[in-house]
Amino acid sequence: MKNEFKIGMLILFFSIIATKTQAQQIFDGNIKNNSLAISPTENIALASNSDVNFVSVYNLKSRKLIKKIFGFISPRNIIFSPNGMKFYITDSSTGFLTVLETKKFKIIEKYAVGFGAFGSAISNNGQEIYINNEATNTVTVIDLSSKSVKKIITGFAEPRQGIKLNATNTKIYVTNFASDAISVVDAATLKIDTTITGFSKIRAISITKDGETLFAANSGSNSIAVVNLNTGIIAQTISVGKDPYGASLSSDENILLSGNKEDNSLSIIDVSTLTNIGVITGFNEPRQAIVYSKNGKNVFVLNKDLSISVVNLSEKKIIYSIQN
Repeated sequence: MKNEFKIGMLILFFSIIATKTQAQQIFDGNIKNNSLAISPTENIALASNSDVNFVSVYNLKSRKLIKKIFGFISPRNIIFSPNGMKFYITDSSTGFLTVLETKKFKIIEKYAVGFGAFGSAISNNGQEIYINNEATNTVTVIDLSSKSVKKIITGFAEPRQGIKLNATNTKIYVTNFASDAISVVDAATLKIDTTITGFSKIRAISITKDGETLFAANSGSNSIAVVNLNTGIIAQTISVGKDPYGASLSSDENILLSGNKEDNSLSIIDVSTLTNIGVITGFNEPRQAIVYSKNGKNVFVLNKDLSISVVNLSEKKIIYSIQN
């Protein structure tokens, strides 16, 4: 009996070790991305890089790093709730959506959404969150009021970081990296309505408030695609820097910024003329993590080392940086 007990305990011990080892495995570590979220009050910035196991917290008033939140393996995307009281972090290696409260940065909820969880988007009312899953080619819809999975939508092809809702929250636009296409999902039926094709290594997307135009970064052709959403056709492309990831539209919709990873630059596109009107340099592999200030005067740009470069748009230059 003693030997059987010892053997049983050893099996249990090694089972626990194996489970922990499996849980720590990195999912698709060759796929790199970062994420930047700014609180609605513009007091706090949250930054992540899928290569590090923490999320950096910055005080934007003091311009200092104030905390690192650990417990992640491959953090992929960060978004605040509309009221800024909570924030949500996806992790492709743990397979969790982690919910934290903003005041003390404490974990208050975890949702098992599966390995491969990448990009996420939240509805205007803060009741639903949509999560791309690159491993299973799905989008998970979570009802945050009932804290349950509402639906798992199938039919995608490696949906990674790019997912956006239109302004009225009637459509969900999901990028498919494997097929270089955008799936358009009806938010009421949660079914794919149409597919827009013709991209080249598609990255970030932005949509105009009227829901008629979509901008997409083509990292494979160093361009921004301009899509007419009424026809579902790429109307034109705009040349930008090398290896563009970002396609970030300003709130007044006058400017679109492309973060060019290989050029360490931002391309500035005039939306009224759809032309490249300039470049801002001095970054360290900027990608899709580009956030405009509320007044539209400045832009926060995340660098590879998780430092944040703050750009003045009128001066078209970096005015200061916040170090990690």
